[in-house]
Amino acid sequence: MKQRRASKVTSNPTCVLGIEAGGTRTSVLLVDDKNTELISFSADPAVLPLLSDRELQWHLRDIAARLPYRPSAIGIGMAGARSDMDKDRLHRAASRIWPAVPCVATNDLETALATTPAPQPPLPRVLVLSGTGSCCFGRAPDGRTAKVGGRGHVIGDRAGACEIGLRALRAVIADMDHHGKMGPLGVAMLNALAFNDVEQLIPWSVHAGKTEIASLAVTVFAIAAKGDKLAKKILSDSAAMLAEDAIVCAHQLTGAHAGPVEFVLNGGVILKNLGFMRDISRRIREGWAGAKVTPLKGSSVWGAVALAREAGTFAVSRPVHSASDFVLPAEIADLAVLAKSPTEKRNPGSLKLDQMPIAQGIDLMICEDAAISLAIRTERKHLATVITQVVKAFKSGGRLFYVGAGTSGRLGVLDASEIPPTFRAPREQVQGIIAGGRQALWSAVEGAEDDVQAGAVAIRNRAVNSKDVVIGIAASGRTPFVWGALHEANKRGAFTVLLCFNPAMRQAVNKLRDKAWKPQVMITPDAGPEILTGSTRLKSGTATKLILNMITTLAMTKVGKVIGNLMVDLNPSNVKLQDRAVRIISELTGASREAARDALVECGWVVKAAYLKLKKN
Repeated sequence: MKQRRASKVTSNPTCVLGIEAGGTRTSVLLVDDKNTELISFSADPAVLPLLSDRELQWHLRDIAARLPYRPSAIGIGMAGARSDMDKDRLHRAASRIWPAVPCVATNDLETALATTPAPQPPLPRVLVLSGTGSCCFGRAPDGRTAKVGGRGHVIGDRAGACEIGLRALRAVIADMDHHGKMGPLGVAMLNALAFNDVEQLIPWSVHAGKTEIASLAVTVFAIAAKGDKLAKKILSDSAAMLAEDAIVCAHQLTGAHAGPVEFVLNGGVILKNLGFMRDISRRIREGWAGAKVTPLKGSSVWGAVALAREAGTFAVSRPVHSASDFVLPAEIADLAVLAKSPTEKRNPGSLKLDQMPIAQGIDLMICEDAAISLAIRTERKHLATVITQVVKAFKSGGRLFYVGAGTSGRLGVLDASEIPPTFRAPREQVQGIIAGGRQALWSAVEGAEDDVQAGAVAIRNRAVNSKDVVIGIAASGRTPFVWGALHEANKRGAFTVLLCFNPAMRQAVNKLRDKAWKPQVMITPDAGPEILTGSTRLKSGTATKLILNMITTLAMTKVGKVIGNLMVDLNPSNVKLQDRAVRIISELTGASREAARDALVECGWVVKAAYLKLKKN
């Protein structure tokens, strides 16, 4: 069937395609140059972060197969396309399905806002959305954007249908517990779910999907219309929260507390419930002097069509923060610097690695690894400077952050995770930040290491300050995520370090005109080319682990976590470590194993406390 439809596709230079994709459905609209509808249909839901690259292409390919003509321009708004990296990913996928066709790839909030023509003269606009989820999205005439909410039904969506349903469920259960019976709202909800007993809500609520819970909002609105106080309060509170988010969004966008702003209302929860819409509108006008409140007219997919018509001139959304902060300097971005990195060169000793006997391959790798320590030794002075600064940070209540992507990021997270059990240090004292976040620990996150802004945001969200040390780890020295983090850390007064295995990066950094990008110390050992060209998990990874071991071990030693060569602040969290704690106390104090164990038990297995107790005796 799909092949037959695809065979109908012909060239039509005036055809414009709009696609709006979200968690409920994907709406598709193809129009001609006079906005006459040629075909419209719904496809499966699509949320960008929940789709692999292959699934994303399948989704777009299925849409293409149902079109009678090939579009000359495309506008796509997809839920979850938050950052420029997300939009680039969506654009690349569309380009593979419709090569050489101009395309605007953005999020479903942009397409919704584009559905209604902008006022003249241009005003800041805030989209106030409440459907299954909820959020507020603003755009200023100069292209700056701001967003409040929209983070899913678990941690966000304060006034979407799902949140209204959840609040209603909790409210009717509390009502029953307090009064011994269910009120009109509870009775209506049981009826809507076809349950006979309130206890049936328990297993259902554990497994119910977002859409199922959101469907209960219909019941809440119906019972509120009959005058039920509980239902009316739930909706009143929801309207207040949505209006509050809208006003905050406008404030973030304009920096003011008043002035002309157009608030555009959208989403089934608002547009299908006039009383709710009036309540939100009233609250927005009361909270923002100069507010113009307008309900969205028409389907949001028309906004995608409108953006498609501007495909040649559309400007990518620019966040409230200055975009120039997130552009990697040319000196660092220059691929010529990357080409000079030893990590990118071929190792002459392994040119015939694929033909070597295994024993010879082992000897070669051992020989290559033996040179790592010598390379690190050349950076001894810089290492000492960094360790001294880390000691200073720890003594003043500061923290140590490792920032990296891929192998470098995983090694940073690994070293950070070993500090609490080894030295009984708080988890926040040493932290690892990896591009792409948690998922990147075990699988690749496409494009994460190239996102300069994401590195800056990670540092900002950790509230890095002048007491802290931030060490960026990048084998080639060029990783944009790492540089974004270092730039933000510099702005916040932290002590910054770049650890890389590309000595040519020193010269590139020295050429930087903007000091905000310069790390205060660079550690750049030359470990030579990898056995497997470009595979920096090998010698570069080994060298990174050695260097991180030195930094944290020696820093923790200097802040009193070690006596002699014994870990007097380890956390004896299992049998093996408890036995080690007993031996440490016994060796340090000369006490018997029994006396050492008794002291540890009395001190709650805090090794240093037990040591001090026995030492006094």
